[in-house]
Amino acid sequence: MRKQKGYRPYAGRKKGLWVRLLAGLIALGLVCFAALEVYIGFHSQGSSIVGQPNIMVIFGCQVKPWGPSVLLQDRLDAALTYLEDHPDMKIIVTGGKGDDEHMSEAQCMYNYLTEHGVDGGNIYMEDRSRNTWQNITYTNALVREQGLGGYEEFVGGYGDYLLVSSGFHLARIKMLWQRGWKGNYSVSTLAAPVSDKPSAIQMFFREPLALVKSFVFDR
Repeated sequence: MRKQKGYRPYAGRKKGLWVRLLAGLIALGLVCFAALEVYIGFHSQGSSIVGQPNIMVIFGCQVKPWGPSVLLQDRLDAALTYLEDHPDMKIIVTGGKGDDEHMSEAQCMYNYLTEHGVDGGNIYMEDRSRNTWQNITYTNALVREQGLGGYEEFVGGYGDYLLVSSGFHLARIKMLWQRGWKGNYSVSTLAAPVSDKPSAIQMFFREPLALVKSFVFDR
């Protein structure tokens, strides 16, 4: 029996092997994605208060031409609710000016908070950062420059912090905060709700990738 020209008896097997390999990689990716979502979700629920925080750090988000975006306003409103019972806290607002923003996120947050009755003398602005890692490292520098939280250069006392952001963001913040800060301090978190559903859907897919990126590159 003559073999057909170009006949390759193992071609089908090789193709099947590649299909199974690709399916396995997709399945592994989905498992990793689900695990990251569980990790993010674990850190996103409500508040976790340790002791009596004396410094609040509010993480910025996009500024719109008319003021804070919905995500940023959610964070600020959560902070205001907490400040009703803790009006004397020092507050750090952290966030620089993006290319599509008319003012820094820190300035926008300052304006919003003072318009809602917060004493501007208690607010410190970190307005250089462009991402979460810079939020944390530049806030660290601001604390040292201003001597906040009883900071002492050789002792490393930083005070007790309440970190305020959207729930999905807190897992990444806590990871990077522990990486970037040394010394004696306690960290509490306040999870702001995400009232904008399209943003919630977008962050559901984006945040696991951002978490992996920060874990690898933000140092």
